[in-house]
Amino acid sequence: MSMTTRAAVCREPGQPWEITELELDAPKANEVRVKFYAAGMCHSDDHIQKGDAMMRLPVVGGHEGAGVIESVGEGVTRVKVGDHVVCSFIPACGFCRYCSTGRQNLCDAGKNASTGEFADGTFRFHQDGVDFGGLCVLGTFSQYAVVSEYSVIPIPDDIPFEVAALIGCGVPTGWGSAVHMAKVQAGDTVVIFGSGGVGSNAVQGAALAGAQRVVVVDPVEFKREMAMVFGATHTFATAQEATAFIIDVTQGELADHAIITVGILHDEVIADALNIVGKSGQVTITAVGKGMIDENPGKLIGYQRRIQGAIYGGCNPLYDVPRLVSLYQSGDLKLDELITKRYRLEDVNQGFQDMLDGKNIRGVIILEH
Repeated sequence: MSMTTRAAVCREPGQPWEITELELDAPKANEVRVKFYAAGMCHSDDHIQKGDAMMRLPVVGGHEGAGVIESVGEGVTRVKVGDHVVCSFIPACGFCRYCSTGRQNLCDAGKNASTGEFADGTFRFHQDGVDFGGLCVLGTFSQYAVVSEYSVIPIPDDIPFEVAALIGCGVPTGWGSAVHMAKVQAGDTVVIFGSGGVGSNAVQGAALAGAQRVVVVDPVEFKREMAMVFGATHTFATAQEATAFIIDVTQGELADHAIITVGILHDEVIADALNIVGKSGQVTITAVGKGMIDENPGKLIGYQRRIQGAIYGGCNPLYDVPRLVSLYQSGDLKLDELITKRYRLEDVNQGFQDMLDGKNIRGVIILEH
């Protein structure tokens, strides 16, 4: 049975998020309807709204969300009505080539992230005969959404929804960039460029992996201060300051890893990251933007440096999301501290402006019903 839901939508690139009512279909086979209570505000959502990233429009925003399963379609086995869940912004079918070889972050079921349509080519959000996609086939900036059962992961009932929402994207993306993609080891020196919602978790991942030095480069003083809360050992406003420090403390050997988690990727930060890692060092790129890699191959060959792209931090959501929840429950992973401010759905545009102004580590929308 269909229903109506209030949602934040983007109709055209560059236009503000608009709050409107949409018709929402009932879930079909292997789909579930989620009643959302919290949604994280990620820079990727802003890239869509600004037109910096390709997305079929109109679209319901949001790809970090947590709530309760309200209804299920035929054949659903992973969850049941009443389960508390977090959405995974990349689904995990469990049986494609990539899932079956431990690379769930590359699941083939994630192919429609930029169109928001389901595998059968249809949509679940509608208004006046117009189909609305959901960002990453989710659309968490909505009171309710229909999603694939592959896109939800059960969580304990006592985990706050506002915390759980972040475990579907920003937390594993940053944490996994250090733990899985960079493979940080005890004693390593790690430099993280950008300490926002993703970078703060890269800091936590590097610290938990045993890095001796976790160095953060961020021009925003508030973010540098918060980086120390999450486990950074040193912070700097510029790459030049960080490089001078790294040269000094490593006696010229340079860093083992550089992880790029800035809000907008650009040429300069890639060059800075390459210059700050030493022999056999790795640069892990987790940011989105228009930065280009324009370096003489000799810079890679001579020092055997590596450049590694990363999506979802190389995480396997069906395994890593419960693991991150457990680390939070044991007090080893800080998640409450990530939430700088809470917003109503109507304040979504202000929330993103605060993010761009460097005021937030992570803003969270609290969905009202």
